[in-house]
Amino acid sequence: MATAEDMPPQAKKAARAAFLGFAVDYYDIYLPVVALAPAIQYFQPESISGALETTLFYLTFALTLIGRPIGSAIFGSLSDKIGRRKSTLIAVAGFTVATFLMAALPGYEAWGYGGLGALMFLRLVGGVFMGGEYTSANPLALESCPKERRGFVGALIAAAYPIGYIAISLVTLPLLRLFPTQGLYSDYVQWGWRIPFIVGGLLGVVFFWYFYRSIEESQVWEEEAQKTASSEKPPLRQLFAGDNGRRLLQVMVLMSGLWFAVQSIISPMSGLLIAHLKQGSDSVTTALLIANVALFLGYLTYGRFGQRHGRRKVLLLSGIATAIISAITFYETVHILRAGGSFTLAMVIYTVCLVVAISPYGVATVYLLEAFPTRVRASGYGVAYSFSLIIPSFYSFYMLWLSNVMPYVYTPIVLILIGGVLTAVGAKIGPETRDVDFVPVNT
Repeated sequence: MATAEDMPPQAKKAARAAFLGFAVDYYDIYLPVVALAPAIQYFQPESISGALETTLFYLTFALTLIGRPIGSAIFGSLSDKIGRRKSTLIAVAGFTVATFLMAALPGYEAWGYGGLGALMFLRLVGGVFMGGEYTSANPLALESCPKERRGFVGALIAAAYPIGYIAISLVTLPLLRLFPTQGLYSDYVQWGWRIPFIVGGLLGVVFFWYFYRSIEESQVWEEEAQKTASSEKPPLRQLFAGDNGRRLLQVMVLMSGLWFAVQSIISPMSGLLIAHLKQGSDSVTTALLIANVALFLGYLTYGRFGQRHGRRKVLLLSGIATAIISAITFYETVHILRAGGSFTLAMVIYTVCLVVAISPYGVATVYLLEAFPTRVRASGYGVAYSFSLIIPSFYSFYMLWLSNVMPYVYTPIVLILIGGVLTAVGAKIGPETRDVDFVPVNT
């Protein structure tokens, strides 16, 4: 078994860069959920109903996720054609600019629904570039990594998600405690929410500088590019044909399940806790921060399991656990709070739900990258990772429809069950990839 010391210096740098890029990416993704949720009234009229307010808030978040598939298709193909490094730099520059522009937006009083429309547009554009970042940087990192370390490095990169969430919580929580959040004209609602967006933009600048100065192009990609004829079909056309197309379908089933888990357990939780279960925004932010520390450890643990026991087996068992354990623990979390029970106990149970269902991403990242040959690896990874979230990203509408037959706060349980089943099925029908070599085809 290789150790950390066995990794070449450039591989270490590429892994650190991919981790940092994913952390910045997820910091930006959850800006609406953590930083803007307490101030969303800034972009909406006072007369709006609670259900519509929640739906528009979720839609603002969902637009970023919708933009990511577009970006993954564009930048995945670009990464396979011009290189991982150049593609990454273009993508980072794009979402950094979009984040800074969001920090400067006026609200409903100045622009009416135009302010909300501008916010949604910039979230969509930012999502396109975010999709390009990980679609390019993550293949570069894993292609630079020894096979014996891929399980851990892939899990570490994926674990940037909770780090991004923790970072935005650490930025936002002091602001919520320092500045009033009650009322349209409170300090946080008027301007405090902008600070986390500015920090997000600055993080993008730091990442761009580090990547530009420190990261070399993937040697695996360079060798493949030298062997590939210029007349060969574009990467996306190759991706959807033959064995590549069949693998793409299989991993998209898998990833759809994992995204349903995210969209039912993570995405609506702050809104449910604050708007429907009447918990304080600062308490919610603190509790979710702690839960994500546990999730970070869960990613690394699952990654080691995947390296030792196989990616497919761990993903299959994870899907089953999600459908059983996560569904039950989510129900218990909501039930306790509805009955006026302990917030601390409820959030401990929620943390179990979160870790069981979301930690498999620590295995899925490397599994997707191992699924495709070098000439379409970035395209395959990006499309599979991002396009599979389109249907789950409309979770807010599914929750509204389900609320016709069950209490709104329990509706995510149905989506959790769907997520667990799809994850298990996707893993079941796919092969093991742990022993795949990242080498150019025909070498």
